[in-house]
Amino acid sequence: MSDQKYKNFKEFYPFYLSEHSNKTCRILHVIGSSLVIAVLIFTIAIQQYKLLLLLPVIGYGFAWVGHYVFEKNTPATFKYPLYSFIGDWVMWWQFITLKLK
Repeated sequence: MSDQKYKNFKEFYPFYLSEHSNKTCRILHVIGSSLVIAVLIFTIAIQQYKLLLLLPVIGYGFAWVGHYVFEKNTPATFKYPLYSFIGDWVMWWQFITLKLK
């Protein structure tokens, strides 16, 4: 993991993408993030707000499997939690809009 200090997200994002170079890892991130959105919508629809507790488990569960099993690295979340969270959603959007392979 990089020891560099990033001044802003724009500087951080290339590092974030380098930590997600494995295709399976990226796909697992997209699946996890998509399920987070689905569970959030479902939770609001049925008004069972305890289900919100599942969101971090779902989102990070898929991502961490991608990192530890396929990418063979430690998630950047542990060192850069805010930028990594933002990176997850930027990467998700770029992936589903086909701007990122």
